[in-house]
Amino acid sequence: MRYLHLIIALAAPLVAASACRPPKWRVGQTVQTSSGAVEGHAASTASEVSEYLGIPYAQPPVRALRFQPPVRYNGKGKISGKSFGPACFPSNISAYDADFPQELIDVYGITEVGRRILATITNPGIPVSEDCLTLNVWTKPQTGEKRKPVMVYIHGGSFVSGSSAVPAYNGQFFADEEDVVLVTINYRLTFFGFPGNPHGHQNPGLLDQRMAVEWVRDNIASFGGDPKRITLFGESAGGASVDHYSFAWPHDPIVAGLISMSGTASGITPRPASLATSLWYNTTRALNCGDAHTPPSTQLTCMQSIPAPALLATLLNTISAPHSTPYSPTIDNHLVFTTPSHHPTAPLPLLIGTTDNESGLFRIFVPPQPHLTPHQETTFWHAQNQINFVCPAAARANRSAAEGIPTWRYRWHGVFPNTELARTPPSGAYHDSEVAVLFGTVDGSVVGEVEGQREVGGYMRGAWAAFAREPWGGLEGGGGWPRYVAGEETLVRLGWEGKPGASVVRGDFYDDGC
Repeated sequence: MRYLHLIIALAAPLVAASACRPPKWRVGQTVQTSSGAVEGHAASTASEVSEYLGIPYAQPPVRALRFQPPVRYNGKGKISGKSFGPACFPSNISAYDADFPQELIDVYGITEVGRRILATITNPGIPVSEDCLTLNVWTKPQTGEKRKPVMVYIHGGSFVSGSSAVPAYNGQFFADEEDVVLVTINYRLTFFGFPGNPHGHQNPGLLDQRMAVEWVRDNIASFGGDPKRITLFGESAGGASVDHYSFAWPHDPIVAGLISMSGTASGITPRPASLATSLWYNTTRALNCGDAHTPPSTQLTCMQSIPAPALLATLLNTISAPHSTPYSPTIDNHLVFTTPSHHPTAPLPLLIGTTDNESGLFRIFVPPQPHLTPHQETTFWHAQNQINFVCPAAARANRSAAEGIPTWRYRWHGVFPNTELARTPPSGAYHDSEVAVLFGTVDGSVVGEVEGQREVGGYMRGAWAAFAREPWGGLEGGGGWPRYVAGEETLVRLGWEGKPGASVVRGDFYDDGC
């Protein structure tokens, strides 16, 4: 093992590019887009950043457009840009208001910070609607490069919850500190995004993501972004979406780089078509829209006419079990494949990683099993880490590196008082614990930052932005991150001992059982 502080050299590029700034940029100025004229405003904290919220990129997927591929939104009117668009419908709205069970709070020693974190999983206070296909942009064109690298973030939520309006994903600090344009998107979730209709489109939610990327390609230059330097990144279901994207559009990816955080196409297992079909017909029967013997066009028309709340009432409640994904990408062998490793992927630089204890989040949703000893439970959850996250990430990184594609792999170890979830056992660096640190949006209202925490987040933002600035070598040339090789010291540990920089170990150091 060796320890080194790999500091990303950003100052020189920014100074060199200053001569290329736009002649004038007024914070929040109106920007002309294919969706219309979008009015902006100053971000809440980073007041030199222009924030544009709730921009429609696709027509409302309602009535005849429900369960269909997205249709591009073109508009000539004004868009206020003041508020996030509604979240896309989850599987069960009533679960949004459910309190986390007190008995599990007691059993696992869930902290006050942890209770706040758990509350955010179900997007409290965020409106929901079937008309939800919007995106958000943060930019600071008055400084730095004239055409900045662009980072498009896909949120997680097990494909059944989540929203670009979640406070953790606010992009103002990325745009303020790293000279990038940051974009977050909504996409259809649960049955609306992954309906399972055997005679229709299986994965509209993934097509939404693609259309959002197309919108960015066509419009981001007006916000100071470089359409040739778009990096697609996401966490959990978002990380899996990034991976699916690379297989779905191998020859026309649009984007220049991929960052997959705690999620791969094979780790967050896609649904077999048979399961998707079964869930589709379960719902059609419940809504009196027929079954497998009903003419497909008649059935679809019926399903498109059902009010959304009535449809939602028939779905499985998945919010209370975020590790279960009955509504998720479906194997159609067009966008989603039975064995992704047998299909080509976009030959793009890849940054991929996991947290040190992914199951630290999922474990607390499951009551302790009385027939298991503590050691057996620990062994079980470690195996879940390996099966669902670590080994799939290792396989994806190994494939990318073997094909000669620049590949970097990391593991998140950061544990801080204001991100602590549970104590019995300690949740450690659990699934999703790095996201708010990365975005600089950790809630410090209960427990403030500790020494070095802000620097850890700043270091990560610098690394992610260095990758976006030059995916083929920015991490390597800017700060010395080694390209990933399984048998060499190339796996970068982030947040190690709560310090900025990186501790580097063998690439396969954590790959037991793989």
